[in-house]
Amino acid sequence: MRPECVLVFCMCISVFLHRAISQPPTETDTYTECTDGYHWDPQTQHCKDINECETIPEACKGEMKCFNHYGGYLCLPRSASVIPAPEPPNQIHPSLENTASEPFNPCPLGFEPQGDSCVDVDECEQDSHDCQPSQQCFNTEGSFSCQCPDGYRKVGTECIDIDECRYRYCQHRCVNVPGSFSCQCEPGFQLAGNNRSCIDVDECGMGAPCSQRCYNTYGTFLCRCEQGYELGPDGFSCNDIDECSYSSYLCQYQCVNEHGKFSCVCPEGYQLLGTRLCQDINECETGAHQCSDGQTCVNIHGGHKCVNNRSCQEPYVQVSDRCTCPITKPGCRDMPYSIVHRYMSITSERSVPSDIFQIQATSVLPGAYNTFRIRSGDDNGDFYIRQINNISAMLVLARAVNGPREYVLDLEMVSVNPLVSYQTSSVLRLTIYVGPHAF
Repeated sequence: MRPECVLVFCMCISVFLHRAISQPPTETDTYTECTDGYHWDPQTQHCKDINECETIPEACKGEMKCFNHYGGYLCLPRSASVIPAPEPPNQIHPSLENTASEPFNPCPLGFEPQGDSCVDVDECEQDSHDCQPSQQCFNTEGSFSCQCPDGYRKVGTECIDIDECRYRYCQHRCVNVPGSFSCQCEPGFQLAGNNRSCIDVDECGMGAPCSQRCYNTYGTFLCRCEQGYELGPDGFSCNDIDECSYSSYLCQYQCVNEHGKFSCVCPEGYQLLGTRLCQDINECETGAHQCSDGQTCVNIHGGHKCVNNRSCQEPYVQVSDRCTCPITKPGCRDMPYSIVHRYMSITSERSVPSDIFQIQATSVLPGAYNTFRIRSGDDNGDFYIRQINNISAMLVLARAVNGPREYVLDLEMVSVNPLVSYQTSSVLRLTIYVGPHAF
């Protein structure tokens, strides 16, 4: 009896094990637990991401903005740029039946059979990777990697734009753009070859609007003008300076303004001496006169005079260069014995008192005493005689006179000899021309 019982027992165990192994899974055998950041969705029978930005009040404080991502959330500055990613693929727990339906792959993970060998699977080309839309997929041997493009950095599973301007890459101004940045320069500068440094722009060589001279400086330029011009209010144009309006002493006679300079001119009968002064033209020396053979050219300030060589009037007669009155004539008794003609010219506004003409006796009688006086022609008292000695005297201008004007003075020398009771006189008839100007 004992052996039979053992046999029956073994058969029962064998049948039980066979049924236990071959029994298919029931519908109640499901997985309802999810990892942190996910919750079970009974409708789709999958784990679904929790949007903490909606479920947590004030998830991010201050100026930070909440960005949801798979399994959590991020607090980033409001200026951050985030490329949203689609929902992750459904998390399906494979069943025994699904596993059984997949074809058998004898190659390691990330490889697939090709003939008798295993070749790498390019997950990036087959789009079988799980990189986020903001990432770039790079195939590797047996796998792949998800990397952020240049100008982005990885935060969690997202790629966030890098604000390169925070690192002071630019010398002047930095402008951040998604994934990159650009440098800009202040006015008067331009980007160097490295696209970061700023170098000075030579505005003068690039057509700066200076009307005359341009000087390049660091970051800008300056306009300057030639001598005789001044810079206009716009800082570019040059305006002529009217030097004549600044002073009346630039020229002796008249100042004429010209573009960028001035010039001095002289009145008729004068010529420029240097750049400012005026000098009388001696027409008698240059031959620029119309005097005849019987006349003598007398130069005066600003012109000339033609005087007759023989100008004696009755009862005088011409003897050599003078007029004499013979004592044999009754009309000569109270007249000077001789008259000599002389001519001179003086300027207007001459300072006074001023010595202008010296009288010198040419012959003196022994024992005679000589005196000098103005016999006629000085009705207003503009002149006087200062006797120097017995044979000479000086004609002095007593008051300032203005021309053009003409004086004819008879300067008389009276000779007296008391020993023989003899008296005689001679006259120097001096014609004085006062010029029209003070030069």
